[in-house]
Amino acid sequence: MDDKQRATRAVEILKTVYPEATCALQWGGQDGWKLLVMGRLSAQCKDSTVNEVCVGLFEVYPTLEALAEASEEHIEEIIHKCGLFRSKARDIKKACRMLIDEFDGVVPDEMDALLQIPGVGRKIANLLLGDLYHKSGIVADTHCMRICGRLGFYEEGKKDPLKTERIMSKLVEPEEQSDFCHRIVQFGRDVCDSRVPKCGECPLGEICKGRRSV
Repeated sequence: MDDKQRATRAVEILKTVYPEATCALQWGGQDGWKLLVMGRLSAQCKDSTVNEVCVGLFEVYPTLEALAEASEEHIEEIIHKCGLFRSKARDIKKACRMLIDEFDGVVPDEMDALLQIPGVGRKIANLLLGDLYHKSGIVADTHCMRICGRLGFYEEGKKDPLKTERIMSKLVEPEEQSDFCHRIVQFGRDVCDSRVPKCGECPLGEICKGRRSV
């Protein structure tokens, strides 16, 4: 099989293993600004920690307007466990303010507009486009880069989000990209661990170029 065929097969297998493609960030599915905030907090932080912290954050600041008016110091206090709390608090407050002032309180549905928002890079932008608007986009997070590298779609161990996005966007059909990335996160946690991958029970073994002997 060539890379396109192997990627198609990976999509098929992961659909079977994970019928529900669920976002690891528990944002509630209604207020897009919450997913934006959680995406920013997820940088160099576990999704489970972000979920835990945001229960408190959204209780104190339940609306976009409330969070935009919050003091950076109080946001810092609440999100401290997520790390990089000063820069994240600054970006969150500015992002909420921009959504209100420039986008009528709605998360925009175009890449160029999203990239104008403080703290939003291509990874978060693709997450937002996929989950909010069902648009195509590869979310090149650590799981995606690691696993797609191991599978042999690009150089294993190379942490290049943009290169990963460009390569996988050509290999995975547009309508499958968002769900594929959610499933990759689940697969990375359950099977393809960063340190001790469970190659002996891996459902993607048939198409994996980096499979270890078991």
